[in-house]
Amino acid sequence: MSSNVDLNQRPEPDELLQTIADYVDRDTINSQEAYNTARNCLMDTIGCGLLALRFPECTKHLGPIVPGTTVRHGARVPGTSHELDPVTAAFNIGCIIRWLDFNDTWLAAEWGHPSDNLGGILATADYLSRVAVAEGHDPLTMGEVLTAMIKAHEIQGVLALENSYNREGLDHVLLVRVASTAVVTKMLGGNRDQIIDALSQAWVDGCSLRTYRHAPNAGSRKSWAAGDATARAVRLAMITMKGEMGLPSVLSAPKWGFYDVLFDGNVFEVNQPFGSYVMENVLFKISYPAEFHAQTAVECAATLHDQIKDRLDDIERIEVTTHESAIRIISKVGDLANPADRDHCLQYMIAVPLLFGNLVAEHYEDDFHANEPRIDQLREKMVIHEDKRYSEEYLDAEKRSIANAIQVFFVDGTSTEKVEVEYPIGHRRRREEGIPVLERKFKNSLLTRFPPQQADKIYSLCCDQKALEATPVNDFMSMLTIN
Repeated sequence: MSSNVDLNQRPEPDELLQTIADYVDRDTINSQEAYNTARNCLMDTIGCGLLALRFPECTKHLGPIVPGTTVRHGARVPGTSHELDPVTAAFNIGCIIRWLDFNDTWLAAEWGHPSDNLGGILATADYLSRVAVAEGHDPLTMGEVLTAMIKAHEIQGVLALENSYNREGLDHVLLVRVASTAVVTKMLGGNRDQIIDALSQAWVDGCSLRTYRHAPNAGSRKSWAAGDATARAVRLAMITMKGEMGLPSVLSAPKWGFYDVLFDGNVFEVNQPFGSYVMENVLFKISYPAEFHAQTAVECAATLHDQIKDRLDDIERIEVTTHESAIRIISKVGDLANPADRDHCLQYMIAVPLLFGNLVAEHYEDDFHANEPRIDQLREKMVIHEDKRYSEEYLDAEKRSIANAIQVFFVDGTSTEKVEVEYPIGHRRRREEGIPVLERKFKNSLLTRFPPQQADKIYSLCCDQKALEATPVNDFMSMLTIN
C-alpha cells in the first residue's frame, strides 16, 4: 500500500470518551456528603452571580444576542428578568457566576472552577422543565440538577488532577465545555452513544489560549470565558441530539487528533475512577473574591493589618512565602491595567488587606486603584519565595493545601510575626468552620437583589436538603426571577 494515503477506517471511540459516557449515563451517586456539598455549591454559585449584577461591565454582556428577542418557555437568568434560549441563557448564567472570581475552585495539575458548569446545567434544566410543564409532563427537579453538578464537577476535576493544560498554554475552560457537554446531553435524553458523539464535538473544538489570564494580556475575557464554554456545550449537545455524527478518535488520531495537535503527543492520565471525589473536596471562595492561589495570602494579610496599619512608612520589605503554582500564575510586577489584571496579581491581593483589613470586589475597580497609590508602594516592597513543602503538599492528594505565609520587616530591624495559613476557610478540612460563613455570604447576596421576605424564602429552601431536591426546577428559577 502507498505511504501517501490515510487508512479511512473509523475506529472504536477513544477509551476516555467511553469512560466518561458510561459514568454520566449509568453511574449512581450514593454520597450524601457530595449532595450536601452540591447544595452548598448551588447556593454559593448563585450568590456569586447575584453579586456580579452590581457591575455594569458584567451586565453589558447579558440578555438576548438580538435585543428584543423573546423565547417561548425560555430559560431564566437569576436576579434578572431575562428569558432566553438555553444556549444564550447558559452564557448569561456562566458569565455572572464567574465575573467576580468568587465561585468554587479546583486546584491540581490544572486549575479551574467546576461550578462554571452550572450555567449550562441550570439553563437547560429550566428550559426543559418549562417545556415539560407546558406539555403536561413532569419537570426536572433540583435533585437532578445537583446530580448533574456532581458529575460535571467530577469530569472536570478528575481530568485536571494529573493533566496540566496550562503548561501547554491552553485554558481550563476546555474542561468546562467537556463536562457540561456530557451532562447536558444526558439531560436532553441522550443515550451512551450520543454522549460519546457530543463529547467528541467538545474536544474537536480545540482550546482557548490562556493569554487572557496572564501578563501582558490579562483582561475581562477571563470573566466570561467559562460562560462561553458552557454555552457552547449546550449548543453541541443540542446538535448531537438532532443526529450530528461524532468523531470517534478525536483525541488519539495520529497527526490530527487532540493529543498530537494540542498536547505535545501525550495521552491524558486518568488514574482514578469517576465518582464524587471532586465535589466532596471542592474549594469554596468564602471570604474573598480572589484567585484561589492567593486566598490564604489574603487571610494572612488581613491578620497582619492591625500590626502594620500605623507603621506603613516604616516598612522595609514584605516577605511572601508561597507555592510554585501561585508564582507561575499570579505573581507579577509592573502596571496593572484593569480589574481582571488586579484580581490575578498576588502582590495586589496582599497589599489591599494589609492596608484595609479586607478585600472586596470593589477594591479591583479602576477608580479605587487610581486613588490608592499606597497599594503599588507596598507591591514594590514584596519579595516572593517558594517553599518546596508548600508546593509538594499542594499536589498531595491527601492534603491539597494552598499555603501562604507573610512577614513584614521594618527599617528599625523589627518585624511582625510570620503569619502562615495552609488551608483556606473554603477547604474541606475547614468545612465545619466554613459552611456557616458560606451561608451568610449567600444570604447577603440575596439581599442585594430581592426584598427580605423573598430572600428569606429562597434561603430557607436552599438550606433544606430534602425540600430543595424535591423542588421543580421551573419553580426554583421562578423564585430567582426579577419581574
